This record gives sequence, C-alpha cells and structure tokens, in this order.
Amino acid sequence: MDRNPANEDLAALAALSPFELKDRLMAEASSDTERLMLNAGRGNPNFLATLPRRAFLALGEFAVSESERSYSYLDSGFGGLPEQEGMLGRFNAFVVRDPQREGLQFLRSAVSYVYDRLGLDREVFLAEMVTAFLGCIYPTPPRVLPQTQEVLRAYLGQELFPGGVPAGGFDVFPTEGGTAAMTYIFSSLAVNGLLVLGDRIALATPIFSPYLEIPLLPDYGLDVVQLVMDESADWQLPEAELEKLLDPAVKVFCLVNPSNPPSSKQPQSVLDWLARLVAKERPDLIIITDDVYATFADNFVSVFAACPRNTLCVYSFSKYFGATGWRLGTIALHQENVIDELLCALPVNEEQRLNARYSSLTTDVRGLTFIDRLVADSRSVALNHTAGLSGPQQLHMVLFALHGLMDRLDRYQDAAKSLIRGRYATLFRSMGVVPTPAPDDVEYYSLIDLQKLGSRLYGDDFASWLVSRGELGLRFLLRLAAETGVVLLSGKGFDAVVPSVRVSLANLTDFEYRAIGAATRRILGDYHRMFTEEG
Repeated sequence: MDRNPANEDLAALAALSPFELKDRLMAEASSDTERLMLNAGRGNPNFLATLPRRAFLALGEFAVSESERSYSYLDSGFGGLPEQEGMLGRFNAFVVRDPQREGLQFLRSAVSYVYDRLGLDREVFLAEMVTAFLGCIYPTPPRVLPQTQEVLRAYLGQELFPGGVPAGGFDVFPTEGGTAAMTYIFSSLAVNGLLVLGDRIALATPIFSPYLEIPLLPDYGLDVVQLVMDESADWQLPEAELEKLLDPAVKVFCLVNPSNPPSSKQPQSVLDWLARLVAKERPDLIIITDDVYATFADNFVSVFAACPRNTLCVYSFSKYFGATGWRLGTIALHQENVIDELLCALPVNEEQRLNARYSSLTTDVRGLTFIDRLVADSRSVALNHTAGLSGPQQLHMVLFALHGLMDRLDRYQDAAKSLIRGRYATLFRSMGVVPTPAPDDVEYYSLIDLQKLGSRLYGDDFASWLVSRGELGLRFLLRLAAETGVVLLSGKGFDAVVPSVRVSLANLTDFEYRAIGAATRRILGDYHRMFTEEG
C-alpha cells in the first residue's frame, strides 16, 4: 500500500463542500508528476453542440454587415444600429452567396421554423437576433427579449411537458446559469417575506450540494427536512418520505430531477402524488425543481408540468449543449401561480415594506409578479432597468433551443445519451461487475455504493469489514487519489446515506473511464488482501 491517510484530519475535510474537497483530492492526485490525473469529480461535459455555434458565427457576419450599412461612407470601422426594414430580404440574399454553409442553412431553417411553428414575424425575429449578437442595446424588456421568450417557451415545453405545451402559459427569466437561478430564487423568496429565519424547507436527497448549503447560511437560517430517496428502488422518493410534505410548516420543497448525483428521474407515480398533494392538502406549497439533466432522460416529465401552479422550474443549457462557460440558465414560472397569490396575502406590515422596496419600479407594487421581482432583486432593484442576461447570451440560448426543436430525428440527443451510457457500461465492466442501469437512470453521473460494490466483488463479509474499519469514506477517496491519480467526489457531500462516490460520466474518454474502474477495483483489491490476511 503506497499511502495510508490515517493521519489526515478527516473531520476537517469532511466539513468541506464536495467541490472544495475536490481541490484537496486533486493535490493528492497530482503529487506524482509521472502519472496522469483523471478527474471525474466535476460534471463539465467534454462534448458540445457545434451546429448552433456555427450558426452563431454565421449570424455574426450578417449582423456586422447590417451594422456597417449605417456608416458605410466612413472608412474607419464604424457601424451603426441595424435597420429592421428590409432585413429579411437582405438576409436571404446573404444566404444565397454561400448556400452550402452549414450555419447559414441552420439560420435559414430557423427563420422559417419560428414563422411556421411559433407564429413569429420572421423579420422581427431576425432583427432581435441581429441586435442580440451585436450587443448594441440594453436587453429590452430587461427580463427576456420578446422573441427569445417564445422560442424558450417552445423548447422547455418540448423537453419538460408530455407532448409539449402551447406557447404562453408560463414566463421565462434567462439567468447566468442554473447557479444564478438558485441564488436569485432563494434571495427573492427571502426579501419578499415568503421565507423567513427559522422557516422549514424540504430537500429531496441526495442532492446537488448548494441546495444543502444555501439554506444554512446566516442570511436564511432555514430548518431543513430531508426526503431521502430509496437506493433500492432506483432512487425514487418513497411515499413515507413524501408524506413529510403534509407538514404545513414546510414552506418550500426542492428537488433535482433527474437527480444529482444518483442521475435518476422521478417516476410518474411520484409526480401524481405531488399533484394530489398540492391540489388537496398543500395548495400553499412552493416547489423548486431543477431539471438541468432532463434532456438526457427518456420520456421525461417535469414536476413543472405535473404541478404547474406551485412550481418554479430551473433549467440550464450548460450540460446538454456543452455550454458551461456561457453561463446559460432559465427560471420558468406559470403565469397563474401560488407565489403571486402568497404575495397578495402578506400581512399589511410586510406589504408596506415591499411597497417601499419596489416603489421606484411601479405604482402598483401589489401587482408586480414574483418573476419580475426576481429580475429586480437580481440587480438590487435600483438597477432593474439594466438587468437581464446579455444579448449574445440570450441569442446562444435561442440557437441551442432551436437546435433541439428542429432536430426532428433527435440525432443530437440520441448521440449524447449513447455517449454517456456507453461510458457507464465501460466504467462498471472495468470494475468487474455487470452494469445494471434501471429504466429511469440517466447516467450523467453514477453514485457508486462502495459497500455494495465490495459485496459484489468479494462477498458480504468483506463489505461489512470495510464498513467496520471506516474505510469507505474520505479514506478511500484519499487513497484513490494518492495511489492512482483518480479524483472522485464523496457521496456524503450530497447527503447520500450510503458510503459512496460520485463519478461524472460526462467529462472523460471511454479509455479513461476504463482506467478509473480498474483503479477503483485495485484499491478494493488491496483492502481484500488485508481482509484475507486478518482472517
């Protein structure tokens, strides 16, 4: 055994966020400069959608040419604001000059699609995309550009609702990634008096660690109740856990669906149970669903569709389209929703406080919807007029969304699913076990139960011995990093109750996942030799 981390300050390390602990593990893994470090700790994908990016570049050329029309008499690189009138004709002429260019054909199809399928004016849509690329005006309205919202509604409807959803019905707020969406939601719920110090919220666990950490910050000081998913039932929420939501003290329920890290979607039975709950027992419950991995699932239906009146939906373009660096997320909220109703029912003193907060925005603060309060709060209210995501970011969202909408054969989606599911199979085979994904598994991550893995490889007595020695937590991760260069995250950091590690299946090659599986089995093999010698 090359390293024994018995003297590590494990208690101090255990208190770290899993993403901060990752840095410590990376330092261990890189200690041997002759060895390649394999970091499967973070979920940044190593694949991305190229066609919408080609379209972005092609649109850029057209947009700049439109700008240069205004000051063409100046030989100094000057451009002006593009003119909408006649733009569609000029765009068609621009496409004809290079008819085989892939990005241009995508744009031409997109302009046709939004007219035929969404009922948008082609020239108005094109003009919005051109000015968005140029970034030459403040995004107006601040929350979302009008044509952009229609496209995002259609895309979210396709991916989150059974059979899609008609345009309209819910509003969209584009944000700087899903993390900004989470931050804005908790902040606005608090400043609007819908969550106060000591209030109780529920989390479906295991869960993405910031959902565990944000409620405990002094800014919120919330009482957290956990609804523990059942590993033996493919990480479904059992009815006994769901019944915790009957408690009227629970103000908000948060879940990631498909889950992170188990990577399993909640079945229709759970959605039906939640729908009955908010219809009959808890019409006041606010649900926050984070659906970032929805597009990797088969036949996905969101809680946002099952419980439309009660649900705030967070969706990010980052993982599916390989756009983590662009920071592209959304918050969606149905126009008829319980949050706006709760705002109207606040006591007089709270209403007076909020009137003072938002009075610079409107003379009818009571009528200011929660989603527009999110926008204002994201810029400390006073800067509401310059809020909103940048034009180029909103444009990228539109192009990604149109890529998903126009890919009628699901070629990109099928390729993405096939890629990560193939890596899942490679990982488990290289650990020496037969991969057994459940029907609702997405497999973007895998939460590997180390006790169960040890039992499958070497028997129950060995697995019990490992647990009794306390070797399946940080000690295992530190050994794995120090001796093999493999970095994984602890399941405990996501409040997994089983001794486990999270493996991202998105960011390395098939060959590297084979190496990770072999390294994991090697460490367990070393422990098994110790177990045999002691026996």
